[in-house]
Amino acid sequence: MCLGALGILGMAYLVTATVSSMTFYGGMLVAAAAIECVNAVLVGRWSGFFLHLVGALLFGVTGFLLVMYPASSAESIAALMGAFFIVGGMFEVIAPLFMNLPGRGWHVLSGATAVTFGTLVLAQWPFSGQEAIGTFISIDLLLRGLTWTVFAIGLGVTSHVNASQARPNLRPY
Repeated sequence: MCLGALGILGMAYLVTATVSSMTFYGGMLVAAAAIECVNAVLVGRWSGFFLHLVGALLFGVTGFLLVMYPASSAESIAALMGAFFIVGGMFEVIAPLFMNLPGRGWHVLSGATAVTFGTLVLAQWPFSGQEAIGTFISIDLLLRGLTWTVFAIGLGVTSHVNASQARPNLRPY
């Protein structure tokens, strides 16, 4: 839910100057990394821990680089963001194949969208402007937030069903 809110918030800042937008989006990715770290801790021993941890690492490193070097050329940042989307999207498409995730279709959709965004950015490089990067980051965060929300809802429904099936309906005497 918080990642979706960050995505919506990001859409409001598409036409800012290059330096301020890269700093802003870098900060958003650092915030997303913190959210993913919290999510990793909250899932405990479930195999999704590493899913959140890799997402946090990817968000954190990319966000840190954007915050530390906002005056870098827009071309190199566009190439970095294209690679970020492709790697993160591929992970999100492949991970549900090896894990039994509720709402796995949403993970695949979110990952496929990210791979498409990365491919579009790299195909138009060096002309892919910061508006495209800002739009793609915002939509990616929005989809990631929606994906994890659907996932959490699916876990709630699954755990409720499993708990009711685990206890037989016994009548007291």
